[in-house]
Amino acid sequence: MIGDQETVTQVRNRLRRAQGQLAGVIAMIDEGRDCKDVVTQLAAVSRALDRAGFKIIASGLRECVAADGSADAPALTEEQLERLFLTLA
Repeated sequence: MIGDQETVTQVRNRLRRAQGQLAGVIAMIDEGRDCKDVVTQLAAVSRALDRAGFKIIASGLRECVAADGSADAPALTEEQLERLFLTLA
């Protein structure tokens, strides 16, 4: 579970924005646009995806990665939490 409905909406909006940006990057490549412009937009897509991931983590890290989403799921170790954060680094 990502979090409350407001958080889900925010994450979905960020991902849709990134999807639109990525489509724009593909169009830029198809049009033969300048490499600098393409890379700049690609970096924007990457940042948008990172922000969505950070929002998911911030909204409820333990619930998000619990084995089965139940209250009986084992707590994550500090090492597991660190690895999860680093996946977005």
